[in-house]
Amino acid sequence: MIEWTAPAVILDARMHGETDALISIMTEEHGAHRGLARGGGGRRQAALWQQGNLVQARWTARLPDQLGTLTAEPVRAGAAAVMDDALRLQVLAAACAVADGSLPEREPHPIVFGGLVGLIDHLPDDPAPIETLVRWEAALLAELGYGLDLTTCAVTGGTAALHHVSPRTGRAVSDAAVGEWAARLLPLPAFLNGQAQGGPADWRDGLRLTGHFLERDAFGHQHRPLPSARTMLYDRAAALAASVAITSLAEST
Repeated sequence: MIEWTAPAVILDARMHGETDALISIMTEEHGAHRGLARGGGGRRQAALWQQGNLVQARWTARLPDQLGTLTAEPVRAGAAAVMDDALRLQVLAAACAVADGSLPEREPHPIVFGGLVGLIDHLPDDPAPIETLVRWEAALLAELGYGLDLTTCAVTGGTAALHHVSPRTGRAVSDAAVGEWAARLLPLPAFLNGQAQGGPADWRDGLRLTGHFLERDAFGHQHRPLPSARTMLYDRAAALAASVAITSLAEST
């Protein structure tokens, strides 16, 4: 019998049969992992297996390559803490879906795990949760070997006025080097360079930036689309940005 116990984040829970559930979790040491929760689809365990919850998980199997069985004890209820805030709930769902779909199963990524736990812990009081998500996604891309270079201009080597990113290389491009390529580049929001907190337009641009490389590399190499939860969050940020732009235009006329 093979067995381990570890703190874990619930990434996904799906019904399996009439009463069981197929659970996806992430741990620091064991990475993204799946297991069958007996009775996990019933009412008594519904709150335990909520996406975003932090639990103490126990996985057992007869052989290492088997699906295995999961049981767990609750530690912190991530979803319940933001249940009344639609935007934060969407951020939580997007983060869990990105981790569940992009990470190779059973491959440890402690930086990604630590970042996800931090995101969930601070989500109720985070003044800019989308910015936190985008930074975490950039760290996830780097962990998977698709890191972005946003510190120096790919053309001039300079560090000033970096407002664009090449969609091909993931490297920053300065205003001085943009030239006729501006329309083909991705906007680089200021908050990704350690500058001041942004607004809805920056959130939209940040989600667009990391979303492009997640879709092309992390998910594209597995022939998977971006999760719907992630796409819905981008749509919400884009709608917020459009609303702010319309309001600003109306106030200026």
